[in-house]
Amino acid sequence: MIEQFINFVIRPPRADYNPDQYLWEKEFSLAGRTYQRQDLELKNARGYTLKCSHYLPSPFPEDTSLPCVVYCHGNSGCRADANEAAVILLPSNITVFTLDFSGSGLSDGDYVSLGWHEKDDLKIVVSYLRSNKQISRIGLWGRSMGAVTSLLYGAEDPSIAGMVLDSAFSNLYNLMMELVDVYKIRLPKFTVKMAVQYMRRVIEKKAKFDIMKLNCVLVAPKTFIPVLFGHASDDKFIQPHHSDLISESYAGDKNIIKFDGDHNSSRPQFFYDSVSIFFYNVLRPPQVSIAEKLEKYYDLGDLKLGSGVDESVLYEILSSLRSATTDAASSSSAFPTISATKSVTELLSEAAPLADAEPLFEDDTTDKNDGIGHDEAANVQGKLNGQIEDCCSYTSSTRESWGRCSSLGGSDQESFPDLSADDKHSQNTVKVFATPLRNMKEKSSDPKEDEKTHKKNKKKKNKSETVGKKPKSDRFEKLEALSRRLRLCLLKGSIHRRNKST
Repeated sequence: MIEQFINFVIRPPRADYNPDQYLWEKEFSLAGRTYQRQDLELKNARGYTLKCSHYLPSPFPEDTSLPCVVYCHGNSGCRADANEAAVILLPSNITVFTLDFSGSGLSDGDYVSLGWHEKDDLKIVVSYLRSNKQISRIGLWGRSMGAVTSLLYGAEDPSIAGMVLDSAFSNLYNLMMELVDVYKIRLPKFTVKMAVQYMRRVIEKKAKFDIMKLNCVLVAPKTFIPVLFGHASDDKFIQPHHSDLISESYAGDKNIIKFDGDHNSSRPQFFYDSVSIFFYNVLRPPQVSIAEKLEKYYDLGDLKLGSGVDESVLYEILSSLRSATTDAASSSSAFPTISATKSVTELLSEAAPLADAEPLFEDDTTDKNDGIGHDEAANVQGKLNGQIEDCCSYTSSTRESWGRCSSLGGSDQESFPDLSADDKHSQNTVKVFATPLRNMKEKSSDPKEDEKTHKKNKKKKNKSETVGKKPKSDRFEKLEALSRRLRLCLLKGSIHRRNKST
């Protein structure tokens, strides 16, 4: 039984997997962008080969360095455990590096050391990333054994920007004594202590580390890296008080999150959102221009950016329109594709084929009243602010079992930049073909014509009611909401320019 317990510590079940089946594809799309998986091998100080993977944008932005988060798996884990991290961090311009520690997965080695030798493997990885000019700041995200590994290494390298430690144990000896009670091994205390001492000698001979020295509480007071602790409240394997002990003695900025679940359960979405925000704040990834993204993936045609249009919202809507018109359902094996052959007007005409394709508005350089006065524009602006929050966004998600993507984009409440004189001449016309906004139609100057059109509309309405209303499908309602949101987004820029001209 002691031999089984020794193997439980240094030789747990080993993951044997096919990288092409269990990792992200060599080329894949996520949140409207394309990424790649680069597989590589590194040698550690003991001569073992480490199997590694690096998830990067494809193509990599020119003249720009991006931060990287190294994901460290648990004692029976492998590189596939980082799939969730890739989904969460890649849309925020944070690359993800993952590896099989020595003795785990497909890497060399016979035993694991629960963080002792793994910190040396992590040192090799960080050294490799430091030599890569495309990588700027580095963060660590570890779970269970990986969390202990990250903390042990972070105590030696203060240049790490931030760490997420999920289910770390405070002291290996205390953990082993607790597991005796968890597994209900009915032995006297002195017998258990003698058995642990025997295990200590055997483990030191086989795996080359001393279980008594594996103590995170001793290194926590010497570590000043910002950290986010996470622990499941029903974890029976590594109980939550372990994270509490480390947090109490930790010297740097810290925060701890408790959530429902056990040691191996999937983490809730709010925890992943907290991780995304934490790494976004400590790593400070560069903001890739939204205009570059739009021009890269779409032919914008007559639509001109930089004219007060909320570009972040526009990019989100275009991605949603594209995914909605393809009618392709998300799955673990199918990824959304981006087409650069169709213009925005074609996308909108595909998304709303039943709508009248007429220009929404046309803005000239001359200061003339084109149907919307200054007061009316202000009223419409007030309505827009209230309506934008009601407009839903329909985005395609991939591999939902690995968690939803969290993107930190621009806000609808951002202020619009002032237009220069050149912008007024070069971007004086914005034409968008979409369903016309009901409350923005120009008023006729002749009241008789208004009455005629009102009667005609009334007759058409009565006629359509006699035929019978067809219930709108969910897809049409989503497309209609997207079209409405696009018009509101563009209209904000138009009203801004008109107010400036008056």
